[in-house]
Amino acid sequence: MEVGSEEEKWEKLDAEFDHFVVDMKPFVLKLPHRTERQRCALWIRKLCEPSGTGAGIMGRKNRNLYAKLLLHMLKRGALEGPFTHRPEPGTLKILPSYMSIYFDEPNSARAKGSSPEGLPAWVLGELETSEHKLNESWKLSSGEDNTLVQSPTDVYSREHYTGKLQVRSHSLSPTHREDGQNITPKICEVYSKKSPVSLDDSDIEARLNSWNLGLDMKTKMMEAKFHEEKLKLQQKHDADVQKQTLIRDCQVIRETKEDQIAELKKICEQSTESLNNDWEKKLHNAVAEMEQEKFDLQKQHTENIQELLEDTNVRLNKMESEYMAQTQSTNHMIKELEARVQQLTGEAENSNLQRQKLIQEKAELERCYQITCSELQEVKARRNTLHKEKDHLVNDYEQNMKLLQTKYDADINLLKQEHALSASKASSMIEELEQNVCQLKQQLQESELQRKQQLTDQENKFQMEKSHLKHTYEKKAHDLQSELDRGKEDTQKKIHKFEEALKEKEEQLTRVTEVQRLQAQQADAALEEFKRQVELNSEKVYAEMKEQMEKVEADLTRSKSLREKQSKEFLWQLEDIRQRYEQQIVELKLEHEQEKTHLLQQHNAEKDSLVRDHEREIENLEKQLRAANMEHENQIQEFKKRDAQVIADMEAQVHKLREELINVNSQRKQQLVELGLLREEEKQRATREHEIVVNKLKAESEKMKIELKKTHAAETEMTLEKANSKLKQIEKEYTQKLAKSSQIIAELQTTISSLKEENSQQQLAAERRLQDVRQKFEDEKKQLISDNDQAIKVLQDELENRSNQVRCAEKKLQHKELESQEQITYIRQEYETKLKGLMPASLRQELEDTISSLKSQVNFLQKRASILQEELTTYQGRR
Repeated sequence: MEVGSEEEKWEKLDAEFDHFVVDMKPFVLKLPHRTERQRCALWIRKLCEPSGTGAGIMGRKNRNLYAKLLLHMLKRGALEGPFTHRPEPGTLKILPSYMSIYFDEPNSARAKGSSPEGLPAWVLGELETSEHKLNESWKLSSGEDNTLVQSPTDVYSREHYTGKLQVRSHSLSPTHREDGQNITPKICEVYSKKSPVSLDDSDIEARLNSWNLGLDMKTKMMEAKFHEEKLKLQQKHDADVQKQTLIRDCQVIRETKEDQIAELKKICEQSTESLNNDWEKKLHNAVAEMEQEKFDLQKQHTENIQELLEDTNVRLNKMESEYMAQTQSTNHMIKELEARVQQLTGEAENSNLQRQKLIQEKAELERCYQITCSELQEVKARRNTLHKEKDHLVNDYEQNMKLLQTKYDADINLLKQEHALSASKASSMIEELEQNVCQLKQQLQESELQRKQQLTDQENKFQMEKSHLKHTYEKKAHDLQSELDRGKEDTQKKIHKFEEALKEKEEQLTRVTEVQRLQAQQADAALEEFKRQVELNSEKVYAEMKEQMEKVEADLTRSKSLREKQSKEFLWQLEDIRQRYEQQIVELKLEHEQEKTHLLQQHNAEKDSLVRDHEREIENLEKQLRAANMEHENQIQEFKKRDAQVIADMEAQVHKLREELINVNSQRKQQLVELGLLREEEKQRATREHEIVVNKLKAESEKMKIELKKTHAAETEMTLEKANSKLKQIEKEYTQKLAKSSQIIAELQTTISSLKEENSQQQLAAERRLQDVRQKFEDEKKQLISDNDQAIKVLQDELENRSNQVRCAEKKLQHKELESQEQITYIRQEYETKLKGLMPASLRQELEDTISSLKSQVNFLQKRASILQEELTTYQGRR
């Protein structure tokens, strides 16, 4: 049951996560920046991976909390917290408890029902935060139709420069515009319902307007201060998301300030209402006082009104002409800016053309590099053939190759370090390699000299051994001859003794019949001694010959094994050296290719970054220009609307005055008789007051006109100066970047040309060195072949001499054996003839057995000598 409940929980958590991911999709696609979309995609992929979320219910809950937080931030339209950076490798960290504040905040999607339809997304975010402020500001400034709405430039500036306040552009929202349009007729109706206005009505209205403007300016200043404080609080809120206590304090402070501002607005509304009531009372009193004076001043008033209308028309025409001139100047500036943008686009196209040229040069360089690689492979094949030819000639390099190996390892380490530092040191590396090759050649020459010395030492040793063997052979032959002489002397002595004994026996046959047995015994003993001596002599000779042959065979096998070992070791050493050189060449090629690819990648990356920066700056300039144009157009529209409102107000006042004049004329006809006497005095007063009022109105209108002109000129100059400064900065930056890119391109071209020249020089030097090495190796090969041929001839001559000496010794032995056999047969025949009557049959058989055994031994020695002769011939044939 517990396992089933856990699986159900897992399924619920997975289904909840799937819903979060599905809800994220439209918000992720609506993000303006590509980097934010990529970062959100990486976070979603991290959350979908099982290795990143972890196993178990806690891991899934943590994953769902991350997904819920991301969806909440996407709905809000601002990524914060851990989603401002890319996800870290490994499992997800547990979300801190203060992140639950994000889930308690109201979502932007809930407020969409209350927001007006047709507004863009960036306005809705501002309306959510400043809805209350706008409603209260409309209560105060009922006569205005302008509202503060945050523009895209303000959003951009708030995202990038959090510490500074930016100028906000004024635009008209449709709802507020309708309210403003509805307010003006109401005011007109109020003024139409009032009693006719006296001569001081315009002064009072001007004062009221100035007072209302002052109040409006104060309220706007308060609203601006409130908005600035609110932005600062938002920045603090964005920066200190992880601190719950600070966030709550900020919320409390914000609520208190909003309450204070609401109270201030209420106080301002109350003060404005009280002031309006006071001014209305004063107006009523003034109108009651001035009604009688208006009857007398009808004509002058109409004339003055006509003059004022004419002046206003003239001024309006002037304002329209000035506005047209300003619009023409702004259009001219826009055209100049468009031309500048076209120039920048042309420069960007030129940079793209240069990039294409560089890509073509890169392709040509790659083709040259492939050609050089093929040439290097051919050189490598030639080098392999040379090494193969060299393998057949060189035999002894053990001690020298160890020294070479140590030196070579040290050189390789130095070469790797120097090659890793920079590619510009390739020439120095090649020179060092040439020096190493020279050192190797010198070492090879030294090793060859040592090998020659070893050969001479071996030849001397061989000659010494040869002389020693000759001396031993001569000693042994001399010993054999001495032993044979001694045997002959002994046999002759014995024969002489036997003859004397036979004579004595013949003489004393009759006397020594009893002593025959003793003599027979003596004869048997003598024969046994002779047999023993012959056997001992034969065994000694056979053993000595056998030992000598075994020594010769052992020497030959030792020399053969030594030669084979030396040849094998030299072949192994050469193969090791060849493999090491090949590995070094491959490593150098790989390093060169890696450096080349790295440099090309860096160049391409720098080019891409420059192009992207250029495009971004162009886009930023276009956005800034569009924003400036929008601000300028909005200001122009506001000025037009203000002028239209002023004109409408003036027309309404004219209409009112005409109606009042008609009423005054009707009343005047009735009261002409009554007021005839007082007319002149009142006329003088009226003319004076009218002149004063007209002068005041003229002065105020001229002041307003001058102030408007100054503000408009200052704003236009500021915008133009900002645009010019930005354009100059951009031009400077682009000129610097173009100069840097041109310098980089020139440096790369010089490096490429230098590398080409160095590569060609290296190829020529390598070919020359290869030719020199080939010639040297061929000369060394010829010398070694001649030396080896001479040594082989000398060895063959020595072997032939030794074989001849062995043959001579064998012939001598055979001759001596034949002579001994003949002597033995002769002695046997003599003794047989002499001892036929004396020797018994048993003794004769024993003698015959000894003779047959001696013959078999001699035959065995002959066969052994023939076998040794055959082995010598086969060995000579192998050599």
